[in-house]
Amino acid sequence: MPTPQLSRGIFAVIAVVALTAGCGVTQSEPDVSAAKPVETQAPAIESLVTAGWLSEHLDEPGLVVLDCTVMVEQAEDGSMQSVNGRASYEDGHIPSAGFADLMRDLADRDSELQFAVPTPEAFAAAMSALGVGDDSRVVLYDASGSSWAARVWWMLRWIGFDRAAVLDGGLAAWTAEGLPLSTEPSNRAPAVLTPAPRPELIADRDEVLAAINDDSVHIIDVLPEPHYRGEMVMYDRPGHITSALNVSVRGLFDETGHFRSNDELAALHTTDHDARHITYCGGGIAASANAFVMTRLGFTNVAVYTASLQEWAADPDLPMETVPAQ
Repeated sequence: MPTPQLSRGIFAVIAVVALTAGCGVTQSEPDVSAAKPVETQAPAIESLVTAGWLSEHLDEPGLVVLDCTVMVEQAEDGSMQSVNGRASYEDGHIPSAGFADLMRDLADRDSELQFAVPTPEAFAAAMSALGVGDDSRVVLYDASGSSWAARVWWMLRWIGFDRAAVLDGGLAAWTAEGLPLSTEPSNRAPAVLTPAPRPELIADRDEVLAAINDDSVHIIDVLPEPHYRGEMVMYDRPGHITSALNVSVRGLFDETGHFRSNDELAALHTTDHDARHITYCGGGIAASANAFVMTRLGFTNVAVYTASLQEWAADPDLPMETVPAQ
């Protein structure tokens, strides 16, 4: 299991994400789901939807809503710890929503790394049990920002499912519009979700190591700038993976917690849209939010290093660097 110091770092980064995550304006996108005959193809869904849109479509057949909440709380010793979001879900969730458990059902619990991805087959089976099928449309949200939901969105893409959206602003946006909550558990029947994995959407340590000296690959650190520079330490070593650029997750959201406009987000991401990009953070959660943004901006070759610094910084043989103080 991760050391207490490592765990504190992971949770601290997640706490930053939880405080800064939010919502934005929807954008039309082509339907990239597997080709099917027109007469059997379920309606498409954009990758970012508003609370108003969800309210209007909530009762439509085939629409599955999932609460992906993980809470971040301060422990008695002052460290940050992740807490399963099921209690939050039971206190009140969007009507009909099921609970997608990122700490148990959607993680490899045999791994020493937190939030480690399971096999594609295990992930597909867990989503199937929640009622997600090959022709479903899925809306994902959480109660502490949008990054947890973005992580599930990215994992669905990883197994070949492209009919999912992140709710603009999460549960806070829903309640801000005066929309109702429910305490009734989901009674959605299991479905069949067939995995068609895209292994290139998740990067491992070896690929990241090779990318350091490969000018055709861009490594993106999404942690706050002070951490990137090495002025604060949340993991076993300070700084960032050698050669990585910094696009802080804080910059993805405005002061209200909404995703910034596409023009503002594009200004943060000025590299070649067709080049290989690997985004990372502490445990692959904030990195998934950045990968979500980049995909919406039209980047075509993005991967998440899901193990991120919880793995990298713990190995002294893997190169890291800091930025000298000015």
